[in-house]
Amino acid sequence: MTGLCWPLLALAAVGAAFGLWQWFQRRRTLRRLGDMLDRAIAGGFAEERFDETELSALEGKLARFLRGSAHAQKTLEGEQAAVKALVADISHQTRTPISNLLLYASLLLESDLPPQQREQARAVMAQGEKLSFLIKALVKASRLETGIVVPVPSLHSVRVLLEDVAQQEEQAAQEKGIALRVRPFDGAAAFDPRWTSEALGNVVNNAVKYTPAGGTVTLCAQMLDGFCRVDVADSGPGIPEAEQGEIFNRFYRGAGTRTAEGLGLGLYLARQILTLQGGYIKVSSTPGNGSTFSLYLPRELNRI
Repeated sequence: MTGLCWPLLALAAVGAAFGLWQWFQRRRTLRRLGDMLDRAIAGGFAEERFDETELSALEGKLARFLRGSAHAQKTLEGEQAAVKALVADISHQTRTPISNLLLYASLLLESDLPPQQREQARAVMAQGEKLSFLIKALVKASRLETGIVVPVPSLHSVRVLLEDVAQQEEQAAQEKGIALRVRPFDGAAAFDPRWTSEALGNVVNNAVKYTPAGGTVTLCAQMLDGFCRVDVADSGPGIPEAEQGEIFNRFYRGAGTRTAEGLGLGLYLARQILTLQGGYIKVSSTPGNGSTFSLYLPRELNRI
């Protein structure tokens, strides 16, 4: 027995030493991987040379992945800068010509024109206003898509949001003979007031636009688990089921809406704005029974 103990002890010692060496190697590799990830997160990752051992091969793969990620990030930043410059140029280069066009059309309408020429001046004014709105909407969409503009949510009163948007759309509703109602609600949610007001305003504007005279548009809200849901319900013609998955796409206009003024950007912008804040938008509609658009706003900042 004694003769067999020493070889077994020696073998056990070698095994323990080898296991300890492997443990140190894994710990060293994990530490280096952690350091690489920390540098990548901080934006300071740089390529290093690695020994091609089994564990170092893993380091090498991670390094190649991070190197590719860093390159992609730099490429994205370059593209965003290019888009930002392009958007700024378009906005700047078109602002003055469009303003001049609207000014000249306004001066013509103030002058003593024959009926036919007055109608032509009104058409020029309407097209100029439409072009101005289109440029502004495209600039907003581009800024949101590229991250040039990012909504900054904080806790705000939902009641104030509903009342402010209703006030903005009240005149358009009155001109069509539509009752625009806001149900009382006390509660707060996490959203950027400026951008969320634009998103909700786009939805309410659509509801007023497509609801016939004598109809109603109602704004209300309720608290759910994790979200505050804001509903915009109208008594309009409703939306066919086949189109409900398309209406949030850019420039999409359904068959029943093409005779009305619009560009097909309002709902697209609303979805973009809500998504960037950790929320989302849904529609429930039955042709002939109106539509309800539901905007979901996070109740707390830590959900974003």
